[in-house]
Amino acid sequence: MSLRDRLDSELKAAMRSGDAVRRDSLRMVLAAVQRSEKEGKHRLADDEMLGLLARELKVRRESVDAFRGGGREDLVANEEAAIAVVSEFMPQPLSEAELRAMVETAIAETGASSPRDMGKVMGLLSPRTRGRADGKAVSQLVTQLLLARSGGS
Repeated sequence: MSLRDRLDSELKAAMRSGDAVRRDSLRMVLAAVQRSEKEGKHRLADDEMLGLLARELKVRRESVDAFRGGGREDLVANEEAAIAVVSEFMPQPLSEAELRAMVETAIAETGASSPRDMGKVMGLLSPRTRGRADGKAVSQLVTQLLLARSGGS
């Protein structure tokens, strides 16, 4: 079953059960999927949908921070509930050891030897880590390992 089918199925179940928070969260995600499909003029593949879900989670987390700063705990609770629902559809996050192994493999596959080769490594890693690791953390680890390979220059 594709991720899109799972989302549709879960939305129908939430509507039947009367779970308004789940229903609204899933509608928000499916609306973003439809917008993206309309813009790109093609049905999103599962890996593209994971990227979209990751962006939605990032926006929700930023909203939580903003609402907390503004003292709006009622809105924080709504956003955290939406985060919990969307997170169910994300793959298991990579552990630090798994991520390091993936980065080292990508460096070896691309033949990267210095930080100048970061683009090649990130190009290979991005689809593999999408939705499973924070892009900033991946980038920092790639930089760290490439600096170590090049002798810190």
